[in-house]
Amino acid sequence: MTLLGEAVEHAPVGVFVFDEQGRYLAANAYACEQLGYTRDELLELRLGELAVSQRDALQEYERVVSGGAAEGVTRARRKDGSVVALRFRARETTIAGMTFYIGIAWADAAS
Repeated sequence: MTLLGEAVEHAPVGVFVFDEQGRYLAANAYACEQLGYTRDELLELRLGELAVSQRDALQEYERVVSGGAAEGVTRARRKDGSVVALRFRARETTIAGMTFYIGIAWADAAS
């Protein structure tokens, strides 16, 4: 694993990578911890499936896909059914000529 990969895996924020169809392709350890899912469980989901308001989550996703950086606060449902407010930032990126989207999320202290 590269130094950056190792740092991201143990970063104190949730890191998610998803594709143009909203499928989660990668998630770091903290992302799993924040939401109470194993990595394998998270990777079976799509963007918006954990959101309290799927409509709002998909609107934010569309902002990212259309090329605009998205940031804000979303409310996600953890595996145990509890709700967590997460501040997030997301942006499009290209890796090896392929388009992906990366998002980071952390608990929103104001909520």
